[in-house]
Amino acid sequence: MLCLEHISWNTPEGTPVLRDVSLEIPDGKLVVITGPNGGGKTTLAKIVAGIETPLTGRILLDGEEITALDVTQRARKGLSFAFQQPVRFKGMTVRQLVELAAGERGLTEAKLCDILSRVGLCAREYVDREVNSTLSGGEIKRIEIATVLARHTRLSVFDEPEAGIDLWSFASLIDVFQKLRGTLSGSLVIISHQERILQIADEIVLVSNGGVTEKGPAPEVLPRLLQNQVLCEACPNQKEAD
Repeated sequence: MLCLEHISWNTPEGTPVLRDVSLEIPDGKLVVITGPNGGGKTTLAKIVAGIETPLTGRILLDGEEITALDVTQRARKGLSFAFQQPVRFKGMTVRQLVELAAGERGLTEAKLCDILSRVGLCAREYVDREVNSTLSGGEIKRIEIATVLARHTRLSVFDEPEAGIDLWSFASLIDVFQKLRGTLSGSLVIISHQERILQIADEIVLVSNGGVTEKGPAPEVLPRLLQNQVLCEACPNQKEAD
């Protein structure tokens, strides 16, 4: 379980972005953190990952405080973070990237095939391709998810996975996340304001004006958000500015 206790964070200019945020992410759940642009949800994800340091508060993973740990140290504890725009690695193949994520060289073809097939990719077509600009937005997102699977992480955080991909790839990505719900041993957190992603969530957390304003089971929370027009079904290519 991930616990955030009284987290606050300001911009370098001193503008408050997060104000006394406390939140628990339970084990074995798909949790979607949503809210209006500028509300603080992406900043919250970066604090969980260790990219940003909170001004106040602390973070605990399975009861162990990880507030002072950097990105690498948190990764070793079993925490993964996927960016809105995944990094491309010219000269590195998909096989090498997955092996690096798994911490194991010479993964068998069967193992590679299993990992890639779980994100809807054919290993034969992708293992020797470079992780570069020849891959589409949807392909690179799936490969990034494959690296998360290879690492067997306790907590996986995806920051707006719909950003920068076409509608067909977005629909396929929804299918991938639905399958992941039953295969990951830990928790899955997705930062998104897309209604279709919220529909597959176990729990929804609404972050607005720097704080958690609502949290609960998706079947209870989503109808209220839609009724109050908190969400908009934006184009998958839209990016957040928080």
